[in-house]
Amino acid sequence: MNGNIVVTYKILCDSDVNTSVRLRELLLNEKVSKAIKSEFAKGFRNIELVTTSVEASLIVETAKELHTFEVSKDDFADILVLAEEDATEKKLFKKDCSRVELVDIETFI
Repeated sequence: MNGNIVVTYKILCDSDVNTSVRLRELLLNEKVSKAIKSEFAKGFRNIELVTTSVEASLIVETAKELHTFEVSKDDFADILVLAEEDATEKKLFKKDCSRVELVDIETFI
């Protein structure tokens, strides 16, 4: 195959946060609901927080820097290994940060 692949990845650490909270659960939390009401409905009484989507969720995750590298399309099967090698070459792995997560793969002709 001719062409290249641009791979984007991020470094994962043991202390990273990655959790999902349903909007309904969030609005039922007394501290959260009180903060929203005081910020957006200050001075009003009998305010209810309602969501139209029951399945809507909020993702709480650690902000990460994205890193990229370019390889030949022939190396597609080895992208994860190549991403780990790229991170090692760039000295991105730290004490508790020893894994990579592929974020995006773009092909170019």
